[in-house]
Amino acid sequence: MANPKLSRIQRKNRQKIMDAALEVFSACGYRGSTIDQIAQAAGMSKSSILYYFSSKAQIHTALLTHTLTTWLEPLTELDPQGEPAEQIRLYIERKLEMSRSSPKQSRLFANEILHGAPHISEVIKSGLKELVDEKCLVIRQWIEQGKLADIAPHHLIFMIWAATQHYADFEAQVEALIPGCDDRDSCFDDAAHTLKTVFLEGLLPRQRDSFVD
Repeated sequence: MANPKLSRIQRKNRQKIMDAALEVFSACGYRGSTIDQIAQAAGMSKSSILYYFSSKAQIHTALLTHTLTTWLEPLTELDPQGEPAEQIRLYIERKLEMSRSSPKQSRLFANEILHGAPHISEVIKSGLKELVDEKCLVIRQWIEQGKLADIAPHHLIFMIWAATQHYADFEAQVEALIPGCDDRDSCFDDAAHTLKTVFLEGLLPRQRDSFVD
């Protein structure tokens, strides 16, 4: 939600700074980035940047918080009343689309986590944990109703994150290893089909085989 205390021009400038910071942080990392680089990317003076944000750390935290909120929207939409297979299919599609359309945001967040989440650890331990625990209870309910295979809900969510965000966080590797993956739409269509097939066929209830442990 836009800050009502800011004028339209102020909101526009603040967003301009956030967009520039995303470019700089995703390319250079937090430690390798400076206010001067952000100012140059935004086409603004350093003093103008500092009018809106008191430090590089404040810009980084604001950007991470906004990114986390956006990236968690697909998980919040997991409907307890919906058909489990359809809900998980939609979740995979939404997460993969975000990796396709917003790879820099994914890399920004991944880099923060790799460094121990120094700027948003409290957000992860509170808001993110609460949401994940809530949705894990939904998945556990589906399992108890016999609608999904008996798996560990937290690990299912982690696997979906890892599989879908791989295409953003390791974009250069994907493009180097898959011939023709410079056609992003085709590449992501193939990824979506593969991930949905693997996840959904693995999650549908079945007779437990002896080789599954």
